[in-house]
Amino acid sequence: MKAVVTRVSSASVTIEGKVNGKIDKGFLVLLGVGPEDDMRHVEKLADKICGLRVFEDADGKMNVSLGDAGGSILVVSNFTLYGSCVKGRRPDFFGAAAPEKAIPLYEAFLARCEANGFPPQHGEFGAHMVVESVNDGPITLIIDSNELIK
Repeated sequence: MKAVVTRVSSASVTIEGKVNGKIDKGFLVLLGVGPEDDMRHVEKLADKICGLRVFEDADGKMNVSLGDAGGSILVVSNFTLYGSCVKGRRPDFFGAAAPEKAIPLYEAFLARCEANGFPPQHGEFGAHMVVESVNDGPITLIIDSNELIK
């Protein structure tokens, strides 16, 4: 699994003109699922994201966790994280998991975030979504679950 995690002061996802998920301070997580991913990837990635300490303490250091900052999570599925731009000008997405595999793992990721104390707002897998966010920092991290499983 791959995630782009952005610290935001606000974020929302809209589907067909209706707001489907919205948060104030917290993380906007763009989540991609690869064909080799399994529950180990879900658990490691969700636990890592929910435990990140990237909010500022009284000294201005990134030392405060999402929970201690009173933050929330908005998760948006994003197969394009597995896009390859190596050949030609049009990316291919052969590196992304098929929906039959990706949907259960995406839903398990949402459940794991909730189990960690962060019931996530979220988009809808496979839908055309309009994502808005106000990046705070800017703080944006790219996390690959394969790097967490050793």
